Amino acid sequence: MCTGLPRTACPLRLFALCILLSHAAAYFGLTGREPLVFLPGPFANEPPNGKAHLKQCEQMTLTRRQKRLCRREPGLAETLRESVRLSLLECRYQFRNERWNCSMDGRGSLLKRGFKETAFLLAVSSAALSHALAKACSSGRMERCTCDDSPGLQHREAWQWGVCGDNLKYSTKFLKKFLGQKRVSKDLRAQIDAHNINVGIRAVKSGLKTTCKCHGVSGSCAVRTCWKQLSPFQDTGHLLKYRYDTAIRGHSVTNSATGEIELANPRRHSNTGPRLRPTELVFLEESPSFCRPSRYSPGTAGRPCSKDTSCSSLCCGRGYNTALHLTTLSCHCQVRWCCHVECQTCLREEEVYTCKKH
Repeated sequence: MCTGLPRTACPLRLFALCILLSHAAAYFGLTGREPLVFLPGPFANEPPNGKAHLKQCEQMTLTRRQKRLCRREPGLAETLRESVRLSLLECRYQFRNERWNCSMDGRGSLLKRGFKETAFLLAVSSAALSHALAKACSSGRMERCTCDDSPGLQHREAWQWGVCGDNLKYSTKFLKKFLGQKRVSKDLRAQIDAHNINVGIRAVKSGLKTTCKCHGVSGSCAVRTCWKQLSPFQDTGHLLKYRYDTAIRGHSVTNSATGEIELANPRRHSNTGPRLRPTELVFLEESPSFCRPSRYSPGTAGRPCSKDTSCSSLCCGRGYNTALHLTTLSCHCQVRWCCHVECQTCLREEEVYTCKKH
């Protein structure tokens, strides 16, 4: 979609779609125009005619091929919305005490660069989409997939007992089809984007656990049913934040056997040196400080902080303002027979700290 154009000339509307894996596009909703922003809700005012997903597909920023897949699968549009919600909330939670707090302001400009934050955005977005697809399959929201069917597990018996394994196998396969991952581009930036996308998918896979349930008389385990279950997405978010904190700056090397440009670990000084691990996030350039307003973020002025833990770093040496706020809370609670709790309302004075502008 952006072939033949210099990177700076590629329209912002298309940038979040241009993950150059064989010139394919990927929808992640990271430009500030995702469904959570321009779709007000799950169309509660429309009559349930079975075609509401068609309108949702058309309103999303998708490629022509992705829209075709979206129309074909009625549950996909809502799953995409859920993946955006997951990625946005988790990103904001993980960076709540950082100078860059996953703000929507400047998101498009940030995605054009090769910062650590860009790497995290790609990873958490692909992870959220993979997670949401697997959950949609096991919950019955997708028509073309069902419970996990990994060999060796009693999935039919699990379904009979009211549980259903998360189908990560189908999710990963569909995700690669949706993103169009076929071959790796020779462009270094494209290779890094593809690598970070796969880091997100691997992070979800690492949280896939086998869960078992016993059935029998008096709690005995005469019959045991097992199925695959994903960890909560917050666990994936914690892992990706760790990958962000330990991200490495990548560079390219020439493969002596094929003559092609490859992404490599900076500590790899020869063909025998350490290779880039598939679980490591990679960036190309150092991030800005995010202290002052810029094209990448609104800065940290006015951000609330903790006097003992985060104000020093978050306020970038500018200091912080202190204000007293009155908050209400329940107090002097008593249990009344039977069976409720009665509480009084108390006022408490709290100090609130916010970063200064200058």
